[in-house]
Amino acid sequence: KPLKKIADAFEGLAATSKTSVEVGPFSDACASVSILFGCLGMAFKFAEKDYVSKVEDLKGASASISTLQVLVEEDVRGDRVRAGGSHSRNLLRVLRGLDMVRVLFEQILVSEGNSLRDPASVAYTKVFAPYHGWAIRKAVSAGLFTLPSKSQLLKKLNEDEASAKVQMQKYVTSAAPVIHYVEELFISRELGIDW
Repeated sequence: KPLKKIADAFEGLAATSKTSVEVGPFSDACASVSILFGCLGMAFKFAEKDYVSKVEDLKGASASISTLQVLVEEDVRGDRVRAGGSHSRNLLRVLRGLDMVRVLFEQILVSEGNSLRDPASVAYTKVFAPYHGWAIRKAVSAGLFTLPSKSQLLKKLNEDEASAKVQMQKYVTSAAPVIHYVEELFISRELGIDW
C-alpha cells in the first residue's frame, strides 16, 4: 500500500517541521513518493527521472548533513545555492515534486469521474509549468492524454477509492507544513523559491 506509506512518512515529518527536519527521514519520505510519478505514465516521465536523481542526492547528503537547515546554510556559505547540482537546488526541485503531488491529490479529491487529465493538468500548470519552456509544456500537454484513469491508478497502487481518499487527504494535510517549512528555509534567507 504505497499511498499509506507515503502518507505515514509525511505525517511523521509534519510533526517535526515546526522545529527542524532531518535530511535522512526527509529523503526517505520523498523516495516513497517516486512510485507515484511512475504510475502516471509518460506524461510525468521527465518528472520521475529528475525527481529520483535529486532525492538520491539528498539521501547521499544525509550521511554528512544532519538537517535541511544545515544543508541550505552550507550552500549559502559556499555561495552555491543556485549552482547546478547543489543540495539546495536539488531540495527545491524535490519540493516542487512534493507540491505537484499535493495539488494532484487535492484535485483528485474534489473531481468527479474517472479521468486524471484535469487534476494532473491543474497540478502541472500550478507547480511545474512556470519553470518549463514551451517544448516541455507542449510535451506534457500531449502526455496528459496517456494518463491512466483514476481506477487504473488506484489498481496500480493497490487501493480502492475509499482508502485512497483517506490516504490522499492525509498526505495533503501533512505535506503542507513540510512544504511550508522548506519554502521558509529559502525565503527567510532571501534566496527566493522562484528559480
